[in-house]
Amino acid sequence: MSQPEFRKLYDTVFSILFRVAYRIVNSEEAAEDLCQDAFFRLYEKNMNFPSLDDAKYWLIRVVKNAALNYAKRKERERKAYQKAFREDTRVQETGEAAVLKKEIRAEVQNALNQLPENLRVVLILKEYAELNYKEIGKTLGISEGNVKVRVFRARERLANIFESGSISSVEMLQPMQMAVQIAPLSNEVEGTNVS
Repeated sequence: MSQPEFRKLYDTVFSILFRVAYRIVNSEEAAEDLCQDAFFRLYEKNMNFPSLDDAKYWLIRVVKNAALNYAKRKERERKAYQKAFREDTRVQETGEAAVLKKEIRAEVQNALNQLPENLRVVLILKEYAELNYKEIGKTLGISEGNVKVRVFRARERLANIFESGSISSVEMLQPMQMAVQIAPLSNEVEGTNVS
């Protein structure tokens, strides 16, 4: 392809290529770079086409494919950055928060210990072990209905214990969610007869 033919092709097709690339990559700078690269490939390979239209269509395919690859690469990079930033932006617990958490854990543990054993066990199995009512019933050898009643009564008594204690009203709203975060199941079940 001669210099005048190349110049004519560049002048006629560049704006079309730019619009195609820009719509895919949504960046003027990237779109311009992709178009320049396509023309550079054409010039470097010294390709000859039967007509100006054939060269135009070849360039459009090259730019379209390059733009799609660029967009995919940028999306992968974006996801990798998001993942890295999510991992790095974890909230560090302050000393005060750690002390408060420890105190709340002790209070919740104390409240759990005040429950009668039959109620404490079903609550531990429900909240810590995350067993459903049927599984708890099979484990304890009682009916599913009995399990539901015991879980209800345990939660009710636990709420009463919290209301009469020193845990703040916000913490009282969801006592069992607090309790689930307190201690592993093994710590609770060791001292309790589950059968």
